[in-house]
Amino acid sequence: MPGKNPLFSEPLHVGRPNLGDRTRLLSRFEDLLDRQWLTNDGPYLQAFEAAITECLGVRHCVVVCNATIGLQLVIRALNLQGEVIVPAFTFPATVHALALEGATPIFCDVDPNNHSLDPREAERLITPQTSAILGVHLWGNPCAVDALDDLAKRRRLRLLYDAAHAFGCSHAGRMIGNFGDAEVFSFHATKFLNSGEGGAIVTNDDVLAERLRRLRSFGLHQGEVVQLGTNAKMTEFCAAMGLTSLESRELFIERNRENHAAYQSALAETSGIRVLFPEQNAGNAQYVVVEVDAQQAGITRDDLCRALHAENVLAKRYFWPGCHRMPPYARVFEATGRRLPHTDRLCERLLQFPTGCSVSHLDIARIGNFLQGLVARLRRAA
Repeated sequence: MPGKNPLFSEPLHVGRPNLGDRTRLLSRFEDLLDRQWLTNDGPYLQAFEAAITECLGVRHCVVVCNATIGLQLVIRALNLQGEVIVPAFTFPATVHALALEGATPIFCDVDPNNHSLDPREAERLITPQTSAILGVHLWGNPCAVDALDDLAKRRRLRLLYDAAHAFGCSHAGRMIGNFGDAEVFSFHATKFLNSGEGGAIVTNDDVLAERLRRLRSFGLHQGEVVQLGTNAKMTEFCAAMGLTSLESRELFIERNRENHAAYQSALAETSGIRVLFPEQNAGNAQYVVVEVDAQQAGITRDDLCRALHAENVLAKRYFWPGCHRMPPYARVFEATGRRLPHTDRLCERLLQFPTGCSVSHLDIARIGNFLQGLVARLRRAA
């Protein structure tokens, strides 16, 4: 709860939505209402898919109601069974999608340098029951896509990616979206590019794309049910929002990069609090993530989070405590006797800060001054 005189009079949230051109968006809403075509592959959904395809340089985009359902559709379309290797350091939706489709998540540790799936650890976990690897691009930084691609080909495994954090990012000159069998993006309201709620599956596999389109809409093909399917369609309202956001993506990314640089500057002299991944400025810089060294800062990550909340800065302990320690999975994981030391360390030390178009450089400077003063006082008192 905020104190009597918090640093900010209104809460400063992580992931407050970017809205794009409001006039353009409202004009599109008026148009789709006039058309009375509100869902079922309308013109705005088609335009949104075409724009994503062009932006990423992929063959196919299948827009869906949300990214979790998108992952489930890919898992079903690829007929993944048995074990799928996945990082525990991810949002639970990544793992839930596997479990809900009947696959068994096998938790893998991450590379401490980029926080994504460690290909060497993944190879050690492969068994005759392994059917796929599910990587997660974190904080806008790509996975070790080359190593994972090599591993999947050598061991004849399917490879897919949760790319919820990585729209507009690239690796070696190729846009994220062009790797593995398929990649799934999130356009949730908290993402820098959002459709209110939604997601997209992208792939360069013609057969997989057609299967996904049928799965998205009850298994229908030319008006007849030809396979099992569900209702994963995006509405025209969400597609219009997504299309409007996409048109402003460069503005959003520029603001994110400026904010990321401002946090680096504001926290540069604060002991024990380090802004991670300056190379994000080559991507979408969607997340500002700091690592808290309790010994140097004189305060734990959790206590620092509480102190920020008291000032109406609603920082988040993202991915805490790790999927392997959450009730749906903890008992089974503990029975394996395995450990994920890098994952556990990150879960205890990382904090995500507010950014996006609703956060100003002055806001960031105030946060930096507060933290520098807090840490200085704690170190003097120690």
